[in-house]
Amino acid sequence: MHMAPISALQGDALMQAVAAALLAMSMASWFVIFWKTALLWRCARSVPRAIAAFWAAPSREQASAAARQADPEGPAAALAERCRQLEQPEGHAWQAQADRVRRELRDALDAGSRRLHAGHVLLASVGSTAPFVGLFGTVWGIYHALGTISALQQVGVDKIAGPVGDTLVMTAAGLAVAIPAVLAYNALGKRARALDAQLEGFALDLQHLLAGGGPGA
Repeated sequence: MHMAPISALQGDALMQAVAAALLAMSMASWFVIFWKTALLWRCARSVPRAIAAFWAAPSREQASAAARQADPEGPAAALAERCRQLEQPEGHAWQAQADRVRRELRDALDAGSRRLHAGHVLLASVGSTAPFVGLFGTVWGIYHALGTISALQQVGVDKIAGPVGDTLVMTAAGLAVAIPAVLAYNALGKRARALDAQLEGFALDLQHLLAGGGPGA
């Protein structure tokens, strides 16, 4: 006699936990979507401008400052600043200058790439797991609803369709959370990879510039 209320309470609590998990996943993914859209849109405009400003500068000393002005605190400016620092040979004698240049530019490029791709793992995780979280809520809700219906003396279609239909909403909610995350992951990833290609080309040009020497400021 006392097991039915306890079972109903447990089912409600689990369904609420699933709904709360889907809500948290949705909020996190939309935060990343808005943040990364603004970041990549800004970088898509500033990175080419910074690269063009670097090569248009009248001297190598002014090139780094021109890049920073065009792309303040951006990945292209970070590469230009690292190039300026590498113009003065440093380090131990066993470290060749060419190796130091390649290592420092690679580190700066990796840091910029990590910034461009930040949050993509979360979008991929939400897109791949949210449907299963919603499906789990549906399966548990149907199981809980059938257990409650079996305890009734009279069973009608209205008593079955209502509880079962409510649990199917969890599957729809899981898809509603996953689809925007997957679409954003693909779109933002494509834009980030395009910026990666521009930065890799810029880093390669900087490496050739430092390896070839040339006139200074």
